[in-house]
Amino acid sequence: MRVPVSWLADYVSIEMPLEELTSRLSVSSAEIEGTERIGLPAAPENEALLRVGRVLEVSPHPNADRVRLTRVDVGEAEPRSIVCGARNFETGATVAVALPGAVLADGLRLERRAVRGELSDGMILAEDELGLGSDHGGIMLLQAAEPGTPLSELLTLSDEVLLVEATGNRADLQSIYGLAREIATLFELPLAPIAADVLPAAEPTRQLVISIDDLVGCPRYIGRLFEGVSVGPSPHWLRYRLHAAGVRPISNVVDVTNYVMLALGSPLHAFDFATLHGGRIVVRRAARGEKLTTLDGSARELLADDLVIADGEQAIALAGIMGGAETEIADRTAAVLLEAANFEPTTIFASSERHRLRTEASNRWEKGIDPHLARLAAGLATRLLLELAGGRWSAQGDVHGALPERPVVRFRPERADALLGLETAPERQYKILEALGFERREGDVLVPTWRAHDVRREIDVIEEVARFRLDDVPFTLPVRREMYGTLTRDQLLRRRVEDALVGLGFAEVYTPSLRPDEETSWRLPDPISVELTALRTSLLPSLVEAARRNLDAGARGIALFEIARVYLPGGELPEERPRLAAIAQGGFLHIKGAVESLHAYLKAEPSFERGRHPLLHPGKTAHTAAGVLGELHPTQLDGRWGVFELDLGDLFALVTEPVVYHDVISYPAVREDLALVVDETVAAGDLAALAREAAGEELREIKVFDVYRGDQVGPGRKSVAFALVFQSAERTLTEEEAQALREKVVAAAAKRFGATLRSA
Repeated sequence: MRVPVSWLADYVSIEMPLEELTSRLSVSSAEIEGTERIGLPAAPENEALLRVGRVLEVSPHPNADRVRLTRVDVGEAEPRSIVCGARNFETGATVAVALPGAVLADGLRLERRAVRGELSDGMILAEDELGLGSDHGGIMLLQAAEPGTPLSELLTLSDEVLLVEATGNRADLQSIYGLAREIATLFELPLAPIAADVLPAAEPTRQLVISIDDLVGCPRYIGRLFEGVSVGPSPHWLRYRLHAAGVRPISNVVDVTNYVMLALGSPLHAFDFATLHGGRIVVRRAARGEKLTTLDGSARELLADDLVIADGEQAIALAGIMGGAETEIADRTAAVLLEAANFEPTTIFASSERHRLRTEASNRWEKGIDPHLARLAAGLATRLLLELAGGRWSAQGDVHGALPERPVVRFRPERADALLGLETAPERQYKILEALGFERREGDVLVPTWRAHDVRREIDVIEEVARFRLDDVPFTLPVRREMYGTLTRDQLLRRRVEDALVGLGFAEVYTPSLRPDEETSWRLPDPISVELTALRTSLLPSLVEAARRNLDAGARGIALFEIARVYLPGGELPEERPRLAAIAQGGFLHIKGAVESLHAYLKAEPSFERGRHPLLHPGKTAHTAAGVLGELHPTQLDGRWGVFELDLGDLFALVTEPVVYHDVISYPAVREDLALVVDETVAAGDLAALAREAAGEELREIKVFDVYRGDQVGPGRKSVAFALVFQSAERTLTEEEAQALREKVVAAAAKRFGATLRSA
C-alpha cells in the first residue's frame, strides 16, 4: 500500500525524521518496504518560482496554429508573456505558473526562450509537470486566488510516500487512518478524529428499498441515494492524493469512493441509480448460469456460491469485488446510489479466486473488515459527495443482522511483564491499549471493533503492549548452559542423505508444497490461488517442473533432489510424511546406481522389484522397500531422465546401527558366470535373491551384466547373465566347491522359476 505522508499528517503530526518513523513502524506495526519521493524537489528556492497566476489576455500566435500567446499576472509589476499550447482556458482563468529557473517534476529546468519568434517568460503548468497526476490533456485550472500567491499554499508540491506491507491479519492497517493510529500510539501523539458525522441538516425524503437474502455473506448494507448530482473531474487535492496512493482518478463520484476506501479501509461502490430496475437493491447468491459483465469489460458466468448485488431483475455487481458495466457512473449520471456494506471474507476470497479477479476492494474484504466501519465510511463519503458533486441526499437505508459485540478479554499487566521479561508500569500498558482503541474495564479490556477478529485472548492483548515496547528490550547474549541439545537419529541420517547426494553430483532444491488440485490430493478449504489449491501427495511432479525450467534455461547435466513433506489423505487432517525425491538426466540404470550408492552410504541393503508408476516408463520402473525409482516417461520431459522418490521413515528403518564389523577375508575369491533362461515375467532381482538363499554366505557378490531376448531363447523367455563371486572366510575354495555352489543356484532356480542354463 502506498501511503502519502502529507495525507497521514491530516490525522497525526509527522514531525519526527522519516527514517525514524519507518524504522519504528517496521518493528511495531507493519513492514515499511521503502519510501518514494514524488512531485517537485523540496527546496525553498524552487517553491519561490512556482506561483498562482491569472490570465489577463489570450491571443493567437502569429507564427503557429497550435500554440497561443498569453499575458499572465503572477503578482509582479508587469505581467509575464507566456506561450501555451493548451486550449482548456481563456481570459480570467486562475492557473499554476513556473518562472524561469524552476525545476519541474521530470527534472527539466525552465529557461526564458523564444517559441516561433515570440518570448515565453515562464510556463503555465499541467498536472503531470508538477508531479500531481498523469493528466497532460490541459493545464491545471485553480480556484480563485490572489496572483503571486505561492503555489505551495494551494497544492502539495512535494511529498514522501511510504510503501507499506501490512500483515494478513491486520485489515485495519490497509488504511491511512489505521496507520496514523499506530503512529500516534508509537510516538504518544494525539490522533485527529474522522469528520464523518458532520452531515447536512436536510433529512432524506424518499424511501430506498434494500433487502439482504444472505446475512452471513453480507452482515450489513448501507445505501444512500443522491439526486441532482453533477459528475465531473475531482479537485486537484483529491486527484493528487489518489495519484500518490497509486489509484487512477476517474470522476468526482468514483474518486470519493476510492478516497474513503484508502482513508478508512472500508471499500465503497457507486451505482447509476437510473439504470437500476425497480429502483431497489437485493443482496443475494447468484442464480446458476446467471451472467454479469463487470467494469473491466469481461462477461462472467456466475456460480451459485457467488454473492451478488442485484436490482429488481438481475445482478449488477459481484459483491465486494467489482461492479457491473451496466450501472457504471458516467458523465450523464444524475442520481447516484452509494453502497457502504460489509462482506464475509471467505465468500469474497472464493469468488475472487474463481473469477481470477483481484481488486483493491477484494484484497481488503478478504482480511476481514469491521462491520461497524460501514456507517463511518458512508458518513465521510456522504459529506464529500455533497461537497464535490452537489445535489441532495434524498434517501437512505441501513439493513443488517445482529452486529458482533466487542470482545471482552481478561488482561493482567503483571502477566505481560512476566512474558515480556520487561517491566512496564500498568498505567503505561493501559495508556498504550487506550491509544489503540481498547477500553479499560476493571480486570478486563474491551477490544475495539476493528480488532475484534484477531484479538480474542489475553496473549493477543499482551502482544499489543509488547510491540510498542520492543525498542526498550535490551540486547543480551543468550545464557550459556552446561547441556546442549544433540541431533536425533533421523536428523543425523538426513544429513548423511544430503551429503551422499551432493557427493553424487545432485543439487538441493526447494519447491512449493501447494499444487493444482488432483484427484488424490488433500484440497485446501481456502486456497490462495487457483494454481495452488491442494497439498501435494508426491514430490516428483514438482521436481519435473524444476528440471523443465532448468532445461529451458539452457542448463545441462541436471541433477536435483528435494527433502520435504507430502500430505496423504486420511481423516480430517492429512497425514504428513517426510520424503526424498531426485531427478537426473540419464536412464534407469543411472538413477538405480544413485539409489544403490545412497543405500550403501547409509549402510542399508537395497531391494528392487518390478513396478508401475503413472509418471514412469512402464518397463523401466522398480519399487524398493522405501519407495519407487525408474525412468521418466518420455511424455513428461524431453530426453532420458531417471527419478526416484523414497519415504525417509521407511529408508531409515533399513539402516542397521551400530554397523557390524566383518574382518577382511584374506582367502582368494572364485569368480563364475551364469546365464539362466527364464520366463519374461521373472524379475532379475528375484533370481539374485534366490541365488543368495541357495548358495549361502559364501556367495559374496552377484551382479547382472547382461539380459538377452531373441531367437536363441524363444518367445516369452529371456536370458539373465550373472557374475558370481564365491569366497570363504575360513579357507581357500577349490574350483570343485565353487562349481557345487553354482549348481545349487541352478537347481534352486530350476525348481522355483523353471530356469534352464543357456547353452549358446
